[in-house]
Amino acid sequence: MSNKAFEDFTPGDVVEFHHVTVTEDDIIDFATDWDPQPMHLDEEAGKASILGGLTGSGWHMVCLLMRGMCDGFLLGSTSAGSPGVNEIRWLKPLRPGDELTMRYEVMSARTSKSRPGIGIVHFKFETINQNGETIMTMDNPIMFRRRETAEAGS
Repeated sequence: MSNKAFEDFTPGDVVEFHHVTVTEDDIIDFATDWDPQPMHLDEEAGKASILGGLTGSGWHMVCLLMRGMCDGFLLGSTSAGSPGVNEIRWLKPLRPGDELTMRYEVMSARTSKSRPGIGIVHFKFETINQNGETIMTMDNPIMFRRRETAEAGS
């Protein structure tokens, strides 16, 4: 459990928060349920595509990041949700055997004008493979209760 509150996020902070290895079965299982495009289900179909081989869905990458966020710092924090995602970029394919590192940079942090007990932290998330290549970025504000407000509600 992270116990992080709004005050724990400082602009400029860069934090690695999760690691995961993705298998061929992971890619095919996710695609079978959620994104059954041929390049996500079959190596030969992937080779015939512009991606050159079996690749994980971009939505699979987003789900891996979300799980990493929960395990890495959201669960047990004062998170109050998010107003949405500003941008997702899939920069390189997700491949079987990729060893992923997830990190965030705090771009800004401010107290909400309409709800002063809440702070809004603007994050840039990166998913990086074992070769040091950034394969996905996500620009995402997340709301956190401020510590004194969270403690008062306990």
